[in-house]
Amino acid sequence: MRITSALSVSLLLLGLAVAPAAADSSPTPTDSASADGDAPTQAGTSFRTATEVEQGQTATASGSTGDYLYWSFPADAGQRPTVKATVKLPETHAAQTWQVDVYDGLRRRQSCQYGAQTRNAAADSSSVELACTLRTVRAWSETWANDPLPGTYYVRLTAVGLTTADLGLPVGTEVRVDSKDIGGSAAVDGSLAEPLVPGIAVKSEADKDGSKDSAVLSAIEPEDGWSSGWWSDRWVWTAIGGVLAALAGVGGYALTRGSGRPHRVPPSA
Repeated sequence: MRITSALSVSLLLLGLAVAPAAADSSPTPTDSASADGDAPTQAGTSFRTATEVEQGQTATASGSTGDYLYWSFPADAGQRPTVKATVKLPETHAAQTWQVDVYDGLRRRQSCQYGAQTRNAAADSSSVELACTLRTVRAWSETWANDPLPGTYYVRLTAVGLTTADLGLPVGTEVRVDSKDIGGSAAVDGSLAEPLVPGIAVKSEADKDGSKDSAVLSAIEPEDGWSSGWWSDRWVWTAIGGVLAALAGVGGYALTRGSGRPHRVPPSA
């Protein structure tokens, strides 16, 4: 009976722990209607003038072939961002090649885990779609590594290999960034002192000096603030492992201790 009760308790604890863990690991739906209401309608022309976009928004902009269009968005630890871009081409154009690149807060180009980062548009095509899914953002990394870290990310959209006749043709663009919460499988034992946001070092020095003026070039941040992903399902599974180990010890002791009375050995004659 004791073993049965112990197993019942362990299964109950396991079910209670797995429920929030599964909820945390699933992607959070975004209210597109409210998010797109304040979505930007223009793009920057450099890293310093990149238009800030929140995750879940669909930013639009008009431009010309040959221009470099820039947007920026925040990404926190444990997120796996996916950048999607759509370019609406003019009715008459030659074959074109469009490319979307993503850079981190240190302006290091980040490789795409998967997605069509570069695509060719035929002469009769009306639009071209591109996508880039980054690696999971890590809370901490070695200085020599090129791992994605929490902070501001830049999206650069442009056409490459254009002919002279196609330079300056009007185009329309749409850019959207969504993230999937990976959870404890991407957790590491460490964190950055500050996210990689342009101007964050200046802000930190201003806070120390008591100055009210803080020059931060990127004011956008995740909805729950930076390092909002400190909680992960790794904590849950660690607690589950500890509980199951304790119950296994109790069950093993109950099975091996016997009836509690030693057998009497008849005295020798």
